[in-house]
Amino acid sequence: MLNRSDLRGRVPSPAELRATLPRAEVDVDAAMHQVRPVIEAVRDRGVDAVLEFTERFDKVRPKSVRVPSAELDRALAELDPGVREALEESILRARKVHADQRRPDVTTQVVEGGTVTERWVPVSRVGLYAPGGLAVYPSSVVMNVVPAQAAGVESLVVCSPPQAEFGGLPHPTILAAAALLEVDEVWAAGGAQAVALLAHGGTDTDGSPLDPVDMVTGPGNIYVTAAKRTLRGLIGIDTEAGTTEIAILADETADPVHVAADLISQAEHDTQAASVLVTTSEKLADAVEAELVRRVPATKHSDRVAEALRGPQSGTVLVSTLDDGLRVVDAYAAEHLEIQTADAAAVAARVRNAGAVFVGPYAPVSLGDYCAGSNHVLPTGGFARHSSGLSVQSFLRGIHVVDYSADALREVAGKVVTLAGAEDLPAHGEAVTARFAQENS
Repeated sequence: MLNRSDLRGRVPSPAELRATLPRAEVDVDAAMHQVRPVIEAVRDRGVDAVLEFTERFDKVRPKSVRVPSAELDRALAELDPGVREALEESILRARKVHADQRRPDVTTQVVEGGTVTERWVPVSRVGLYAPGGLAVYPSSVVMNVVPAQAAGVESLVVCSPPQAEFGGLPHPTILAAAALLEVDEVWAAGGAQAVALLAHGGTDTDGSPLDPVDMVTGPGNIYVTAAKRTLRGLIGIDTEAGTTEIAILADETADPVHVAADLISQAEHDTQAASVLVTTSEKLADAVEAELVRRVPATKHSDRVAEALRGPQSGTVLVSTLDDGLRVVDAYAAEHLEIQTADAAAVAARVRNAGAVFVGPYAPVSLGDYCAGSNHVLPTGGFARHSSGLSVQSFLRGIHVVDYSADALREVAGKVVTLAGAEDLPAHGEAVTARFAQENS
C-alpha cells in the first residue's frame, strides 16, 4: 500500500533528500491566477461579489455575511453535551499552554541614560479562518482563537464557509465553538472570497460595516492559501497551509498497530494527505504494511485513506541507523513528527525540523489535534525548516522604544557621525550634531 524507498547503506545529501522524499505537490501559483479575479471583484464590489461567488462555489446564498448572535446562542444550546464537554476540555488545555507563551516587555540599559525597551504589542484585529468541506473543524476555531485571545488581540472575527444544509450558516458546531470562546463576530464566507473580504472589508446586506482585519490565520484549501499569498502585505498571514502530513520515525521497538493507525488517521483528511514512515526495521515496515491492508478497508473513509496512502506523497523510507533517520526527518520537516523508538525522548530532543513532535507510544498526532494543549495549526510542505506553528507570538509585534538622554546621545555622537559619513549619509550625522550646535559655537 505504501511506496517504499531503501536508503540503507547510503546517506544522501540534504539536496538529494529534498528531491527524493515523498511530498504532496501543491501548485499554489496556478491557483493564484484563479483567485486573483475573485479578490479584485471583492475589492471592487464588496459583499455583492462575495455572495455571488458563494452561490457559485458553495451552492448557497446567505442572507447576510455576519451571523446573527442569536444563531450562535442557538448553536451552543443545541450542541451535543458530549461534544461540548470535549470542546471545553480542549479549550481549557489550550489556554493553559498558551498562557505561558506571552512575552514580557524587556528594557535594556545600554549606557547610563540610554535604554532600549522591546514592547510586545498584539495585532489589533484578526480574521480566523475555520475551513469546511470534507470535514468540519471546530478544533481549528479553538486553535486559532485561544492564542489570539492570550496575546491580547482586541477584535476577532471567525470566518467559515456557509452550508446549504444549514440555511446558509456555517456548520452549527463551528458556531457553537465560537460561542464557547466568547467570539461574537462570525462571518458566513469561505474560500478566496472570504480572505479577500477579511482583507478589504465591506458593508453587509443590512448596511452594517464589516471591518477589515490586520491579519488572517488558519488553514484552508489551495484557494485560501493562494488568496493569503496574493494579499500578503495588505494583511499579515500565519503561513501558507498545504496538505496535511505525518512522518513517523520508528525502530524495531515500535508497535505496528500504533504506527498503522496513526498513518491512517492522517490519510483520513483528504486524498492528498501525506503519511510517511521512516524506519530502521524492515520487519516493522512489513508488519505496518500488513496492518494497513487489514485496517484500511475497515475504516469509515477507506477509499480516501487508500488513495492518500498509495499516492506519491506517502511512503516508507528504510534507513540504516537512527542517525540516518533523523537526517531524513529533518530534511522532510514534517508538520507532525512522531518518534516511536527506544528512548524516544532522547531521540526527539535531537529533532531540529518539525511543526510539532510527538514522543513515544502514547502521544499520537490526534491527541495534539484536540486535547494535548498544543496548537495544531502547523507549517506544512517543509516550511517547518524555517517557520513555527501558530502561537501567542504569531499575534504579537515587537516594537523597540529608544529613550536616550542628552548626555547619553552626546557620548556616542561621534560614532554616529562617523558611520553616517561611511555610508555617505551626512544628514544622518547632522541630525545628531544639530542638537549640540550651541554647545560647540
